[in-house]
Amino acid sequence: MTCLAFKVVDARPEPHAAVPTIMMRLRVSETTGAKVHALALRCQLRIEPQRRRYSSDEEERLYELFGESPQWGDSLRPFLWAHVSTTLPGFSAAAEFDLPVACSYDFEVTGAKYLHALAGGEIPLLLLFSGTVFTRGTSGFSAEPVGWDQEASYRLPVSVWRGVMDLYFPNSGWLRVGRDTLDALQRFKASRALPTWDQALEQLLKQAGP
Repeated sequence: MTCLAFKVVDARPEPHAAVPTIMMRLRVSETTGAKVHALALRCQLRIEPQRRRYSSDEEERLYELFGESPQWGDSLRPFLWAHVSTTLPGFSAAAEFDLPVACSYDFEVTGAKYLHALAGGEIPLLLLFSGTVFTRGTSGFSAEPVGWDQEASYRLPVSVWRGVMDLYFPNSGWLRVGRDTLDALQRFKASRALPTWDQALEQLLKQAGP
């Protein structure tokens, strides 16, 4: 039986992906001396918001997710950020590999709302691993599951997430609206000869008042 252990070494923005992507550098070790022929790996990334402190501005921006700060003892709970899969070639003892994590800037997604609200510091992550380990012995190949107890913690700098969003959405965000709402915004923008969507939204906010 193999025995694997995982550790997150580093994380960086990936500038050449089709979608905003953080490249996480991981190290996997095999601790029994067995040679791994291949590894089909799945990873669930969870954010653990209760494992960091928040400024008053961050608390205000997180109201929609967690409510008033006195409620946070009950409402601050870990939540899913992403599912990622990858395949590793054979290795002995240990190997390092990149795990690409696609990041959404859709504000309908809890993870995007949470990450956008953070001004700085670190994002407490828990990586839960599963998958299949392939080994080669005297009787041919064998396959066994990655232990369900395999996990790794990592504190991802907020600057890494902001860095990748600045690459793909410089000085901007992404907001999904219904088609009828979009049509109404288009009519409002055209009727006032406003050149940009930003200016149309600014006008509406001014009309709505504080």
